[in-house]
Amino acid sequence: MLKLSLDALQILDAIARRGSFSAAGKELFRVPSTISYTVSKLEEDLGVQLFERAGPKATLTEAGQELLKEGRHLLKMAGDLECRVRRVASGWETDFAIGIDSLLSPLGLKEDIEAFYAVADQTRLHLNHESLSGTWEALLDSRVDLLIGAAGEGPSGGGYTAEAIGKVSFVFAVAPSHPLAQVKHALGKNDLLEHRAIAGADSARQLPPRTVGLLFGQDMLTVSDMRTKFEFQCAGLGFGFLPEAWARPAIERGLLVEKKVKEPKADETFYVAWRSVDDGAALRWWVERVRAARPLERMMRSTMFS
Repeated sequence: MLKLSLDALQILDAIARRGSFSAAGKELFRVPSTISYTVSKLEEDLGVQLFERAGPKATLTEAGQELLKEGRHLLKMAGDLECRVRRVASGWETDFAIGIDSLLSPLGLKEDIEAFYAVADQTRLHLNHESLSGTWEALLDSRVDLLIGAAGEGPSGGGYTAEAIGKVSFVFAVAPSHPLAQVKHALGKNDLLEHRAIAGADSARQLPPRTVGLLFGQDMLTVSDMRTKFEFQCAGLGFGFLPEAWARPAIERGLLVEKKVKEPKADETFYVAWRSVDDGAALRWWVERVRAARPLERMMRSTMFS
């Protein structure tokens, strides 16, 4: 009889990620004594120590690391099998994850989400924010099932279907207090190199990170998302291109100054994309919904700040 269960692997995984038995118990809605008993019983059955315990902190031993490394593959396979079985029975995915570029607001999908819940058969919906190449990587790595508003063309190699859903225009803007605000001519490379650019970080883990509008040797402040980039530019901490839908209201209110540049940023095309091999009912519903509702403009409007 096997001494290893999926339940025990889930507990090991939670402890390793959360760092303690009590934190794992909170995540799994188990009392600490149950977590402790499961680990102790597994260590006894396998004849190995899985965790080094130092007060409330628990750290995997070398044997525990090896067990969890392979065990996570088993957990993923079991989860995939569960989803496939339920999909065969109902046609609807058990879980469905949508990836959205950080430039866009998930709130723009409010009407679509409400319509989805009205017809979906107990499908759990997840919305994830990614940036630049990280959005495409999330799809290829199966962290999400659908991209709504992926910026730029996807990576080479195929394996996915993509359809353009609209374009976003950009303007170059700085705060009124920024030195570049007083320059009268169109800004060129020599003007920009003297100052700091603010850039949004690419969330890609494996794909080469994408950079936009930066010069070689440029002083740069990298922030985690586009909202922070917008706020930092309004605060005068640097310059950069911003979506026109965000920048225009701020320019009208005097929070930003639009500047002409010799090398303007071209409009960015955004895509809806999904893995070509997938064909669940939730995926089909969302693809048809995006084609019909064209939510890109709503997702841009929802990101503007009052």
